Amino acid sequence: MINHFGIAVKDVEKSVKFYQAALAAFGYKIHHAWEKGANFTDGISHDPYGDFEVHQGEPHPFHFAFQAKTNQEVDAWYAEAMANGGTDNGAPGYRMDYRENYYAAFIVDPDGYRIEAVCHNGQPHGIENL
Repeated sequence: MINHFGIAVKDVEKSVKFYQAALAAFGYKIHHAWEKGANFTDGISHDPYGDFEVHQGEPHPFHFAFQAKTNQEVDAWYAEAMANGGTDNGAPGYRMDYRENYYAAFIVDPDGYRIEAVCHNGQPHGIENL
């Protein structure tokens, strides 16, 4: 996981719901919430304010990736993100054109941010994922 970062969102309530569901795959929960935002943490962060924040503001799309421990976490993240307002930008699978054992999924969140979950743990892949 990235140490921490924050993003501005158009609809705080919608985005908090989206991230609360999608980040549950990694064990993340809301650490602190306020009227115009929320911090999320996995409980082992060294940042006392949480690793990730959403707050009210005008979105500025960019790409960022969450680190997953297993391919199954990537799959769970993708499923929850899609079920809670995400748009497909690349289903879970190996990206051999990136590098060997690069297992990732890509979505666009409700505010247009391009988000990836990736696992580099060297799990073997089958021919169906090439």
